[in-house]
Amino acid sequence: MRIRLLIIILAIIVVIAGILLGLKAFSKTAEIIAQGTQNEEEVLKEPEKPKSKYYGNERTIAVSIDNVGDAIPQTSLNKAMLVYEMYVEGGLTRFLAVYKNEDVETIGPVRSARPCFVDYALENDSIFIHYGGSQRAKDDIKKLGIQDVDGLVSKAFWRTKEKKAPHNALISTKNIWEEADKKGYRKTTTERNVLNYSVDEINLEEETAVVANTVNIPYSSSKVKFVYNEETKLYERYVGTALRKDWLTGEAFTTKNIIITYANNYTTSEDNSGRQEIENIGNKDGYYITNGKAIKIKCLKQTRSGKTVYNDLAGNEISVNDGNTYIQIVPPSMNITME
Repeated sequence: MRIRLLIIILAIIVVIAGILLGLKAFSKTAEIIAQGTQNEEEVLKEPEKPKSKYYGNERTIAVSIDNVGDAIPQTSLNKAMLVYEMYVEGGLTRFLAVYKNEDVETIGPVRSARPCFVDYALENDSIFIHYGGSQRAKDDIKKLGIQDVDGLVSKAFWRTKEKKAPHNALISTKNIWEEADKKGYRKTTTERNVLNYSVDEINLEEETAVVANTVNIPYSSSKVKFVYNEETKLYERYVGTALRKDWLTGEAFTTKNIIITYANNYTTSEDNSGRQEIENIGNKDGYYITNGKAIKIKCLKQTRSGKTVYNDLAGNEISVNDGNTYIQIVPPSMNITME
């Protein structure tokens, strides 16, 4: 009787042990399966797409840059997201350089404001940097509530002895942000960039695209020429036969994209200086140029503060290559050639 009871107890122990071992094996198998599923999900999960170098909510800075005799060569144009060039007076042009996500030690030479610069600072939601300005530009800054830093009243600027005044005023992004803090200016933005940047390389293969390895833009005072470098896939900027280079680094001024906007300019009645205004409101003809090709576009700006939208001829907003862009604003009568 005792032997039979002992056998039953041993049998029960064996069964329980078997169940425990089975549960342990099942748990291990489930863990392996779960781990495998997790690894499979990680493999199948789409990698995060790279973002434009200009992505983010940091506010832009728009700087009026001198472009006459003693100011040339300038510095840090290559670090600008956008460089607008347009007539100001006497056949002379001036730049508005727009910076985003860049720490720049020296920008300049900085020069005075013009009303059309106010427009493009507005559409980029920029803090506007200038050294004085025309009376109308100063009135517009006040009337439109532009957050600006003016060299006539700010100590954020310094002058270099290597250039002649008034073509020698310089500034840094560090000084600009410090000044913004003092003035209580907003340092972030909820607005999108003016241009729609693509991290995937864009090559203009449309039937309507034309060859644009060399782009000639004959402003009255400076015959600008952009020459495409197939190795770097960038355009190098010339004035006449001279390659323009950075004053401090010696690097050639280059750009990934060129946009041409045809807009009338006219002499203002503000004073006898011959200062120019730009008729930039409306739907203007233009070109988008990149990687040695060009297509015709439309440049639509509905209000002074509204962003210019650059559309193809079918009415779709274009994407541009992720890189810096020169926006050349020229009169419709200008004979621009591409080859």
